[in-house]
Amino acid sequence: MENSKPGNRIACLDGLRGLAALWVLVGHAHILTGFRVPIIGDPDLGVDLFVMLSGFLMVFHYQLRQKKEPWEEPSTWTAFWIRRFFRIAPLYYVMLIAALTLGPIVYDARVTIDMFNAVTPQPASRYLDDSLTNYLTHFSFLFGLSPSYGYRTALPDWSIGLEMQFYAALPFIMVIVGRLGWLKTIIGVVAAGFVAAHLVGKLGYHFPMPTFLPLKMHVFAAGMLLAAALETGRARTYLYAALACLFVLIPVGGDMRPMHEAVRLALVVLFFVLVHAERLPALASGLAQGISDFLGNRFFHTLGELSFGAYLAHLLIMQPVVAWLIRHADMSAPLRFLATLAITIPVTYVIAAIGYNLIEMQGQKIGRSLTRPRAAAA
Repeated sequence: MENSKPGNRIACLDGLRGLAALWVLVGHAHILTGFRVPIIGDPDLGVDLFVMLSGFLMVFHYQLRQKKEPWEEPSTWTAFWIRRFFRIAPLYYVMLIAALTLGPIVYDARVTIDMFNAVTPQPASRYLDDSLTNYLTHFSFLFGLSPSYGYRTALPDWSIGLEMQFYAALPFIMVIVGRLGWLKTIIGVVAAGFVAAHLVGKLGYHFPMPTFLPLKMHVFAAGMLLAAALETGRARTYLYAALACLFVLIPVGGDMRPMHEAVRLALVVLFFVLVHAERLPALASGLAQGISDFLGNRFFHTLGELSFGAYLAHLLIMQPVVAWLIRHADMSAPLRFLATLAITIPVTYVIAAIGYNLIEMQGQKIGRSLTRPRAAAA
């Protein structure tokens, strides 16, 4: 399979999505159990991989549909937004209601965990805010724009608000790409995001998590460039990859310690190698293609399909599990970590599978049915 041609399925994407969700889950287990290992114990790096994948996938899918759905047509924007809403919102709304309902139980567990680990306790408002404002900002996906409400449920949903901001901005970015080309547009967008992030900070708005799009636009842009490179010549492909590497090193929106920066850089390089395997030297190309194909097998395909549900659900399961182990089992941090994973992973993925089949798939069908006439007309 030649995985660097836009008309073909890119095998590794399923595996990367699935591994990103698992990385976040494992990272949270490290934090909650007090057992720390560098890199894999940092869920923010898994989220960065998700963000880069999102930027890549949105451009990649556009390239597959650009003749049928040109961004210059407003109907394309509407179809895109409807499809993305029904891809994200149905399962998210169900999990949001569960999180807000179970908030007191999860908060009680988190108090136990924070006391045991001797860390600053999480604010009660993150788990117990059942105000109308909290409901409205989350159901409207506007919570990511607010430092007060961007991190205010038991879900790791701060990145969902960020994602929806990216979807809102993408049609405008792609229209500019059509007029100015990729390099001018993407450099301008990243520069604007960098300036906006610093201005917001100077004005006194500090986000507890990088929920505001300018704080992560450079990571989305790295993925977008790697997808855009699929339709360029060999030399420009490497230029785009170099720019993507520079983008993820921009010092906003996350931990900027050398180790974290090095991992972000390595993720871009790995991503590039896997999706552009056939443009590498012969020996490296064969190895990269083999890894890409492996990450596209049935197991990783399933893992990728369940990634969204697993990402949303895992903390609702994990925090009560860790609290129960702290209260009732006298064990070392490594054993507590392993026990947490042994319990949390199966339960999380069973819930994710149920949500995928009963909610996610149905939402996607609704989105496709609502946009099919528009797509045909375009």
